[in-house]
Amino acid sequence: MKQEETDEIYMRRCLQLARNGQQLAKPNPMVGAVIVSKDGRIIGEGYHVRCGEGHAEVNAFASVRKEDEALLHEATVYVSLEPCSHYGKTPPCADLIISKGVRRVVCGCIDPFSKVQGRGVKRLREAGIDVTVGVLEKECLELNKRFITYNTHHRPYVILKWAQTKRVTTNTLSNTPTNTLSNTPASPSPSPLPHREGSEHRDSPDDLSIINGSQDEITAREKKTSAAYIGNLPDKDYHPLIISTPFTKMLVHKLRAENDAILVGKTTEELEHPQLTVREWSGPNPEKLVLTSHPTREGEYATPAEALAHLYEEKKQSLVVEGGAKTLQSFLDAGLWDEIRIETAPFTVEKGIEAPKLPEKLRITKVEKYVNTIVTYEREQDKTGL
Repeated sequence: MKQEETDEIYMRRCLQLARNGQQLAKPNPMVGAVIVSKDGRIIGEGYHVRCGEGHAEVNAFASVRKEDEALLHEATVYVSLEPCSHYGKTPPCADLIISKGVRRVVCGCIDPFSKVQGRGVKRLREAGIDVTVGVLEKECLELNKRFITYNTHHRPYVILKWAQTKRVTTNTLSNTPTNTLSNTPASPSPSPLPHREGSEHRDSPDDLSIINGSQDEITAREKKTSAAYIGNLPDKDYHPLIISTPFTKMLVHKLRAENDAILVGKTTEELEHPQLTVREWSGPNPEKLVLTSHPTREGEYATPAEALAHLYEEKKQSLVVEGGAKTLQSFLDAGLWDEIRIETAPFTVEKGIEAPKLPEKLRITKVEKYVNTIVTYEREQDKTGL
Protein backbone atom coordinates (compact mmCIF):
# COMPACT_ATOMS: atom_id res chain seq x y z
CA MET A 1 0.00 0.00 0.00
CA LYS A 2 1.29 3.46 -0.91
CA GLN A 3 2.18 5.87 1.89
CA GLU A 4 -0.51 8.31 0.71
CA GLU A 5 -3.18 5.64 1.05
CA THR A 6 -1.94 4.64 4.49
CA ASP A 7 -1.97 8.26 5.63
CA GLU A 8 -5.58 8.67 4.48
CA ILE A 9 -6.70 5.59 6.40
CA TYR A 10 -5.38 6.92 9.70
CA MET A 11 -6.56 10.47 8.98
CA ARG A 12 -10.10 9.15 8.52
CA ARG A 13 -9.82 7.65 11.97
CA CYS A 14 -8.74 11.07 13.27
CA LEU A 15 -11.88 12.58 11.77
CA GLN A 16 -14.06 9.90 13.34
CA LEU A 17 -12.58 10.61 16.75
CA ALA A 18 -12.78 14.38 16.34
CA ARG A 19 -16.56 14.35 15.82
CA ASN A 20 -17.02 13.07 19.36
CA GLY A 21 -16.13 16.56 20.59
CA GLN A 22 -18.89 18.32 18.66
CA GLN A 23 -20.76 19.64 21.66
CA LEU A 24 -18.22 20.08 24.45
CA ALA A 25 -15.08 21.20 22.58
CA LYS A 26 -16.62 24.52 21.49
CA PRO A 27 -15.41 27.18 20.99
CA ASN A 28 -12.27 25.14 20.32
CA PRO A 29 -12.15 23.08 17.12
CA MET A 30 -12.93 19.37 16.91
CA VAL A 31 -9.63 17.49 16.65
CA GLY A 32 -8.70 13.81 16.60
CA ALA A 33 -5.25 12.23 16.92
CA VAL A 34 -3.90 8.74 16.26
CA ILE A 35 -0.43 7.37 17.09
CA VAL A 36 0.79 4.56 14.82
CA SER A 37 3.85 2.43 15.46
CA LYS A 38 6.42 1.60 12.78
CA ASP A 39 4.75 -1.78 12.17
CA GLY A 40 1.37 -0.12 11.47
CA ARG A 41 -0.32 -0.72 14.80
CA ILE A 42 -2.38 1.98 16.52
CA ILE A 43 -0.83 2.38 19.95
CA GLY A 44 -2.69 5.51 21.03
CA GLU A 45 -5.61 7.71 20.04
CA GLY A 46 -7.71 10.51 21.44
CA TYR A 47 -9.80 13.58 20.71
CA HIS A 48 -10.40 17.00 22.23
CA VAL A 49 -13.20 16.21 24.66
CA ARG A 50 -13.89 19.51 26.37
CA CYS A 51 -12.74 23.11 26.07
CA GLY A 52 -10.14 23.90 28.71
CA GLU A 53 -9.00 20.29 29.01
CA GLY A 54 -6.35 18.26 27.19
CA HIS A 55 -6.17 18.48 23.42
CA ALA A 56 -6.39 15.48 21.11
CA GLU A 57 -2.62 14.90 21.09
CA VAL A 58 -2.47 14.98 24.90
CA ASN A 59 -5.23 12.38 25.18
CA ALA A 60 -3.67 10.22 22.48
CA PHE A 61 -0.29 10.07 24.24
CA ALA A 62 -2.04 9.43 27.57
CA SER A 63 -3.71 6.36 26.05
CA VAL A 64 -0.41 4.70 25.09
CA ARG A 65 0.26 1.65 27.25
CA LYS A 66 3.49 1.61 29.22
CA GLU A 67 4.81 -1.38 27.28
CA ASP A 68 4.33 0.55 24.00
CA GLU A 69 6.09 3.75 25.05
CA ALA A 70 9.39 2.47 23.62
CA LEU A 71 7.77 2.48 20.17
CA LEU A 72 7.12 6.23 20.18
CA HIS A 73 10.52 7.24 18.82
CA GLU A 74 9.70 5.54 15.50
CA ALA A 75 5.97 6.28 15.55
CA THR A 76 3.87 8.58 13.38
CA VAL A 77 1.35 10.98 14.93
CA TYR A 78 -1.71 11.72 12.81
CA VAL A 79 -3.77 14.75 13.77
CA SER A 80 -6.68 16.34 11.90
CA LEU A 81 -5.61 19.92 12.72
CA GLU A 82 -2.16 21.42 13.10
CA PRO A 83 -0.83 21.00 16.69
CA CYS A 84 -1.00 24.22 18.70
CA SER A 85 2.22 26.11 19.39
CA HIS A 86 1.10 28.56 22.08
CA TYR A 87 0.20 28.56 25.75
CA GLY A 88 -3.54 28.86 26.28
CA LYS A 89 -5.44 26.93 28.92
CA THR A 90 -3.07 24.04 28.16
CA PRO A 91 0.63 23.89 27.10
CA PRO A 92 1.59 23.68 23.38
CA CYS A 93 0.91 20.29 21.81
CA ALA A 94 3.84 20.81 19.44
CA ASP A 95 6.19 20.80 22.44
CA LEU A 96 4.59 17.61 23.77
CA ILE A 97 5.10 15.83 20.44
CA ILE A 98 8.74 16.93 20.33
CA SER A 99 9.33 15.71 23.88
CA LYS A 100 8.00 12.25 22.96
CA GLY A 101 10.62 11.91 20.21
CA VAL A 102 8.30 10.77 17.41
CA ARG A 103 9.80 10.65 13.92
CA ARG A 104 6.86 11.86 11.80
CA VAL A 105 3.69 13.97 12.10
CA VAL A 106 0.85 14.06 9.57
CA CYS A 107 -1.58 17.03 9.75
CA GLY A 108 -4.91 17.24 7.98
CA CYS A 109 -4.83 21.04 7.67
CA ILE A 110 -3.24 24.19 9.05
CA ASP A 111 -4.92 25.85 12.04
CA PRO A 112 -6.23 29.32 11.00
CA PHE A 113 -6.22 30.58 14.59
CA SER A 114 -3.99 33.67 14.70
CA LYS A 115 -1.73 32.26 17.43
CA VAL A 116 -0.98 29.14 15.40
CA GLN A 117 -1.23 29.55 11.58
CA GLY A 118 1.70 27.32 10.66
CA ARG A 119 3.79 27.95 13.77
CA GLY A 120 3.10 24.47 15.10
CA VAL A 121 4.34 22.84 11.90
CA LYS A 122 7.36 25.13 11.84
CA ARG A 123 8.32 24.21 15.40
CA LEU A 124 8.05 20.50 14.67
CA ARG A 125 10.22 20.77 11.57
CA GLU A 126 12.82 22.82 13.40
CA ALA A 127 13.01 19.95 15.89
CA GLY A 128 13.88 17.58 13.05
CA ILE A 129 10.48 15.90 12.77
CA ASP A 130 9.23 14.95 9.30
CA VAL A 131 5.90 16.77 8.83
CA THR A 132 3.29 16.13 6.11
CA VAL A 133 0.42 18.61 5.74
CA GLY A 134 -2.77 18.37 3.69
CA VAL A 135 -3.89 14.74 4.01
CA LEU A 136 -7.70 14.74 3.52
CA GLU A 137 -7.44 18.50 3.80
CA LYS A 138 -10.90 19.14 2.34
CA GLU A 139 -12.56 16.83 4.87
CA CYS A 140 -10.58 18.30 7.75
CA LEU A 141 -11.52 21.85 6.78
CA GLU A 142 -15.18 20.83 6.38
CA LEU A 143 -15.24 19.35 9.87
CA ASN A 144 -14.29 22.67 11.45
CA LYS A 145 -15.89 25.07 8.96
CA ARG A 146 -17.55 27.01 11.78
CA PHE A 147 -14.28 27.47 13.67
CA ILE A 148 -12.44 28.36 10.47
CA THR A 149 -15.04 30.91 9.31
CA TYR A 150 -15.02 32.52 12.75
CA ASN A 151 -11.23 32.90 12.69
CA THR A 152 -10.80 33.91 9.04
CA HIS A 153 -13.88 36.09 8.39
CA HIS A 154 -14.28 37.26 11.99
CA ARG A 155 -17.95 36.38 12.10
CA PRO A 156 -20.02 33.25 12.74
CA TYR A 157 -20.68 30.63 10.07
CA VAL A 158 -24.16 31.47 8.74
CA ILE A 159 -26.72 28.89 7.59
CA LEU A 160 -29.86 30.17 5.88
CA LYS A 161 -32.66 27.65 6.24
CA TRP A 162 -36.22 27.59 5.02
CA ALA A 163 -38.98 25.21 3.96
CA GLN A 164 -41.01 25.91 0.85
CA THR A 165 -43.76 24.48 -1.30
CA LYS A 166 -43.13 22.84 -4.63
CA ARG A 167 -42.22 25.41 -7.21
CA VAL A 168 -44.96 26.01 -9.80
CA THR A 169 -44.11 27.54 -13.16
CA THR A 170 -46.63 29.50 -15.20
CA ASN A 171 -46.29 29.25 -18.97
CA THR A 172 -45.65 32.80 -20.12
CA LEU A 173 -47.65 32.28 -23.33
CA SER A 174 -50.74 30.63 -21.92
CA ASN A 175 -50.47 31.44 -18.19
CA THR A 176 -51.03 27.74 -17.55
CA PRO A 177 -49.43 26.46 -14.36
CA THR A 178 -46.97 23.65 -14.92
CA ASN A 179 -45.25 21.42 -12.42
CA THR A 180 -41.49 21.88 -12.58
CA LEU A 181 -40.95 18.56 -10.90
CA SER A 182 -42.83 16.48 -13.43
CA ASN A 183 -42.91 18.57 -16.60
CA THR A 184 -39.36 19.86 -16.75
CA PRO A 185 -37.10 17.64 -18.84
CA ALA A 186 -34.00 16.64 -17.02
CA SER A 187 -30.75 18.07 -18.32
CA PRO A 188 -27.47 16.25 -17.82
CA SER A 189 -25.83 17.11 -14.54
CA PRO A 190 -22.37 18.70 -14.92
CA SER A 191 -20.99 16.49 -12.15
CA PRO A 192 -22.06 13.48 -10.07
CA LEU A 193 -24.68 14.51 -7.58
CA PRO A 194 -24.12 13.87 -3.87
CA HIS A 195 -26.10 11.40 -1.83
CA ARG A 196 -26.75 11.09 1.86
CA GLU A 197 -24.09 9.02 3.57
CA GLY A 198 -25.46 5.70 4.74
CA SER A 199 -28.64 6.00 2.68
CA GLU A 200 -29.95 4.19 -0.35
CA HIS A 201 -31.48 7.43 -1.59
CA ARG A 202 -29.78 8.93 -4.60
CA ASP A 203 -30.86 12.00 -6.49
CA SER A 204 -31.40 12.42 -10.18
CA PRO A 205 -30.82 15.46 -12.38
CA ASP A 206 -34.52 16.28 -11.89
CA ASP A 207 -33.72 17.17 -8.29
CA LEU A 208 -31.76 20.19 -9.43
CA SER A 209 -34.96 21.78 -10.70
CA ILE A 210 -36.63 21.56 -7.31
CA ILE A 211 -35.11 24.76 -6.04
CA ASN A 212 -33.36 27.05 -8.47
CA GLY A 213 -31.77 24.57 -10.83
CA SER A 214 -28.18 24.82 -11.88
CA GLN A 215 -29.27 24.19 -15.45
CA ASP A 216 -29.32 27.47 -17.36
CA GLU A 217 -32.62 26.80 -19.11
CA ILE A 218 -34.50 26.05 -15.91
CA THR A 219 -32.93 28.91 -13.99
CA ALA A 220 -33.78 31.44 -16.69
CA ARG A 221 -37.40 30.35 -16.83
CA GLU A 222 -37.82 30.26 -13.05
CA LYS A 223 -36.55 33.78 -12.67
CA LYS A 224 -39.39 34.94 -14.86
CA THR A 225 -42.32 32.71 -14.16
CA SER A 226 -42.04 30.40 -11.16
CA ALA A 227 -42.76 30.76 -7.47
CA ALA A 228 -42.42 28.74 -4.31
CA TYR A 229 -44.02 29.79 -1.04
CA ILE A 230 -42.65 29.61 2.50
CA GLY A 231 -45.71 30.82 4.40
CA ASN A 232 -49.26 32.06 4.30
CA LEU A 233 -50.02 35.74 3.85
CA PRO A 234 -50.34 37.56 7.22
CA ASP A 235 -54.07 38.40 7.30
CA LYS A 236 -56.63 38.36 10.12
CA ASP A 237 -57.17 34.60 9.70
CA TYR A 238 -53.45 33.87 9.64
CA HIS A 239 -52.19 30.41 10.50
CA PRO A 240 -48.74 28.94 9.86
CA LEU A 241 -48.17 27.00 6.65
CA ILE A 242 -47.02 23.55 7.74
CA ILE A 243 -44.40 22.31 5.27
CA SER A 244 -41.99 20.11 7.23
CA THR A 245 -42.87 16.52 8.05
CA PRO A 246 -42.36 15.14 11.58
CA PHE A 247 -39.10 13.58 10.40
CA THR A 248 -37.68 16.69 8.73
CA LYS A 249 -38.80 18.73 11.75
CA MET A 250 -36.60 16.47 13.86
CA LEU A 251 -33.71 17.17 11.48
CA VAL A 252 -34.27 20.90 12.01
CA HIS A 253 -33.93 20.40 15.76
CA LYS A 254 -30.74 18.43 15.15
CA LEU A 255 -29.41 21.35 13.11
CA ARG A 256 -30.24 23.75 15.93
CA ALA A 257 -28.40 21.56 18.43
CA GLU A 258 -25.28 21.68 16.25
CA ASN A 259 -25.17 25.47 16.11
CA ASP A 260 -24.73 28.27 18.62
CA ALA A 261 -27.52 30.70 17.76
CA ILE A 262 -30.75 31.04 15.80
CA LEU A 263 -32.37 34.13 14.33
CA VAL A 264 -35.83 35.02 13.05
CA GLY A 265 -37.48 38.24 11.96
CA LYS A 266 -39.82 40.24 14.17
CA THR A 267 -42.87 39.41 12.06
CA THR A 268 -42.20 35.68 12.33
CA GLU A 269 -41.78 35.99 16.08
CA GLU A 270 -45.04 37.91 16.52
CA LEU A 271 -47.15 35.77 14.18
CA GLU A 272 -45.88 32.29 15.00
CA HIS A 273 -44.22 32.60 18.44
CA PRO A 274 -41.64 29.93 17.55
CA GLN A 275 -39.92 28.15 20.44
CA LEU A 276 -36.69 27.67 18.45
CA THR A 277 -35.56 24.86 20.75
CA VAL A 278 -34.09 21.37 20.30
CA ARG A 279 -36.97 19.62 22.08
CA GLU A 280 -37.03 16.80 19.50
CA TRP A 281 -33.28 16.20 19.62
CA SER A 282 -30.51 16.10 22.22
CA GLY A 283 -28.26 19.05 22.91
CA PRO A 284 -28.25 22.66 24.09
CA ASN A 285 -30.80 25.18 22.88
CA PRO A 286 -29.23 27.87 20.66
CA GLU A 287 -29.23 31.51 21.66
CA LYS A 288 -32.28 33.27 20.16
CA LEU A 289 -31.92 36.53 18.20
CA VAL A 290 -34.55 38.67 16.46
CA LEU A 291 -34.04 40.99 13.50
CA THR A 292 -36.21 44.10 13.58
CA SER A 293 -36.06 47.62 12.19
CA HIS A 294 -36.68 49.03 15.67
CA PRO A 295 -34.80 47.08 18.35
CA THR A 296 -36.22 47.75 21.80
CA ARG A 297 -34.97 44.90 23.96
CA GLU A 298 -32.06 42.57 24.50
CA GLY A 299 -31.59 40.05 21.71
CA GLU A 300 -33.02 42.32 18.99
CA TYR A 301 -30.84 43.74 16.21
CA ALA A 302 -31.48 46.12 13.33
CA THR A 303 -29.19 44.59 10.71
CA PRO A 304 -27.56 41.22 9.95
CA ALA A 305 -24.13 42.79 10.53
CA GLU A 306 -25.12 43.93 14.04
CA ALA A 307 -26.39 40.48 14.95
CA LEU A 308 -23.20 38.84 13.70
CA ALA A 309 -21.01 41.36 15.51
CA HIS A 310 -22.76 40.49 18.77
CA LEU A 311 -22.24 36.76 18.23
CA TYR A 312 -18.59 37.26 17.31
CA GLU A 313 -18.03 39.23 20.49
CA GLU A 314 -19.66 36.42 22.48
CA LYS A 315 -17.44 33.84 20.69
CA LYS A 316 -20.46 32.16 19.11
CA GLN A 317 -19.22 30.49 15.93
CA SER A 318 -22.43 29.65 14.06
CA LEU A 319 -25.89 31.02 13.34
CA VAL A 320 -28.98 29.49 11.75
CA VAL A 321 -31.36 32.00 10.15
CA GLU A 322 -34.85 30.49 9.93
CA GLY A 323 -36.98 33.29 8.54
CA GLY A 324 -39.10 34.91 7.48
CA ALA A 325 -38.55 35.70 3.83
CA LYS A 326 -37.54 39.34 4.34
CA THR A 327 -35.02 38.41 7.03
CA LEU A 328 -33.52 35.64 4.94
CA GLN A 329 -33.30 37.93 1.92
CA SER A 330 -31.50 40.59 3.97
CA PHE A 331 -28.70 38.12 4.72
CA LEU A 332 -28.57 37.06 1.07
CA ASP A 333 -28.42 40.65 -0.16
CA ALA A 334 -25.65 41.48 2.29
CA GLY A 335 -23.66 38.41 1.24
CA LEU A 336 -23.55 37.28 4.86
CA TRP A 337 -24.09 33.57 4.45
CA ASP A 338 -22.06 30.40 4.03
CA GLU A 339 -24.65 27.67 3.49
CA ILE A 340 -28.26 27.52 2.29
CA ARG A 341 -30.52 24.64 3.27
CA ILE A 342 -33.89 24.40 1.52
CA GLU A 343 -36.57 21.85 2.25
CA THR A 344 -39.17 21.45 -0.51
CA ALA A 345 -42.54 19.76 -0.05
CA PRO A 346 -44.32 17.83 -2.85
CA PHE A 347 -47.34 20.16 -2.74
CA THR A 348 -48.11 23.76 -3.56
CA VAL A 349 -50.60 26.47 -2.57
CA GLU A 350 -52.38 29.09 -4.62
CA LYS A 351 -50.81 32.07 -2.90
CA GLY A 352 -48.52 32.96 -0.05
CA ILE A 353 -45.22 34.57 0.89
CA GLU A 354 -42.70 33.86 -1.83
CA ALA A 355 -39.44 32.16 -0.99
CA PRO A 356 -36.24 34.26 -1.06
CA LYS A 357 -34.43 34.80 -4.35
CA LEU A 358 -31.32 32.67 -4.52
CA PRO A 359 -28.00 34.18 -5.58
CA GLU A 360 -26.10 32.99 -8.62
CA LYS A 361 -23.05 30.72 -8.65
CA LEU A 362 -24.29 28.12 -6.20
CA ARG A 363 -22.94 24.63 -5.74
CA ILE A 364 -25.10 21.76 -4.52
CA THR A 365 -23.29 19.89 -1.75
CA LYS A 366 -26.00 17.49 -0.60
CA VAL A 367 -29.45 16.25 -1.60
CA GLU A 368 -31.57 14.34 0.91
CA LYS A 369 -34.75 12.71 -0.35
CA TYR A 370 -37.49 11.82 2.09
CA VAL A 371 -41.17 12.72 1.58
CA ASN A 372 -39.76 16.24 1.29
CA THR A 373 -36.46 16.94 -0.42
CA ILE A 374 -33.68 18.88 1.31
CA VAL A 375 -31.02 20.53 -0.85
CA THR A 376 -27.93 22.14 0.65
CA TYR A 377 -25.99 24.80 -1.26
CA GLU A 378 -22.67 26.55 -0.84
CA ARG A 379 -20.99 29.23 -2.90
CA GLU A 380 -19.45 28.00 -6.11
CA GLN A 381 -15.69 28.48 -5.86
CA ASP A 382 -13.89 30.30 -8.64
CA LYS A 383 -10.66 29.14 -10.24
CA THR A 384 -8.60 30.67 -7.44
CA GLY A 385 -10.42 28.51 -4.89
CA LEU A 386 -12.10 31.49 -3.22
